[in-house]
Amino acid sequence: MRTDVNFISGGLRIAGQLYVPDGATPRPALVVGHPGTGVKEQAAGLYAARLAEQGFVTLAYDAAYQGESEGLPRGLEDPAQRVEDLKAAVSYLTTRPEVDAERIGVLGICASGGYGLVATATDPRVKALATVSGVDIARQFRVGPDGTQDPAVFEGLLAAAAAARTAEAAGAETQTFELFPPTEDAARVGGQHVFEGWEYYCTPRGRHERSTKTLPWISVDRIATFDAVRAVDRPLLMIAGRKAVTSWMSVEAFQKARGPKRFVWIDDATHVDLYDRDEYVTPAVAEIRAFFAESLG
Repeated sequence: MRTDVNFISGGLRIAGQLYVPDGATPRPALVVGHPGTGVKEQAAGLYAARLAEQGFVTLAYDAAYQGESEGLPRGLEDPAQRVEDLKAAVSYLTTRPEVDAERIGVLGICASGGYGLVATATDPRVKALATVSGVDIARQFRVGPDGTQDPAVFEGLLAAAAAARTAEAAGAETQTFELFPPTEDAARVGGQHVFEGWEYYCTPRGRHERSTKTLPWISVDRIATFDAVRAVDRPLLMIAGRKAVTSWMSVEAFQKARGPKRFVWIDDATHVDLYDRDEYVTPAVAEIRAFFAESLG
């Protein structure tokens, strides 16, 4: 059963969808965080629904400033707020009669995987963490999805963010930039990761009307100093596609983790394949179910 719910994070109303399996309660529960620019109806909702079928209470939600949640400017990506959203989601689950408050885990997809590392490292209520295509969004901006980006690119982004702040101070409307190329040909020129993002977010494959296609420039300098790679000491599962150019970020985080940990490669999968392609999602869900069944009891 899926129910629309709301909770508060940093003074903002967060819109969520709670999935409750049939049967006896209370049960172990999972917070499911969506990728950057995503919404709860996309990858997060898919995983939440699939894991509810496996017996977990699950909560997918829109991050603050995005989707149906409150916050201005729209589309803002603020790492500190994103971590707060995860913790606020945990808080909400502790109030639900269907949930065993001592058995709550987090599943982070893409950027939420990085945010989940920080939330888990700083909130002992999170008993276990799993990530799918997990990335540190700050590293992705600073050095690119494959880690080889020219430093001058990020310097240019910071300069543009500073110019946007100046313009807004003078009365201009929120300054934003496009996240995706306008055409398939342009997306292919950008390489695998750019094309994958364009195909998922800008075509019928994964497009959703509330998924943001632009980012306020002031997101960039908020992201700049964020560091997602924390030495998590609780049970950790990290899942990455063997063909994902971003997988090095999950590997780096995994190497620093101090608690019980397991890394799972999904053969032939790319980063975005794990968002929705059943041949890759199904084995990922099986791994996640087994992990949380053991780590949450």
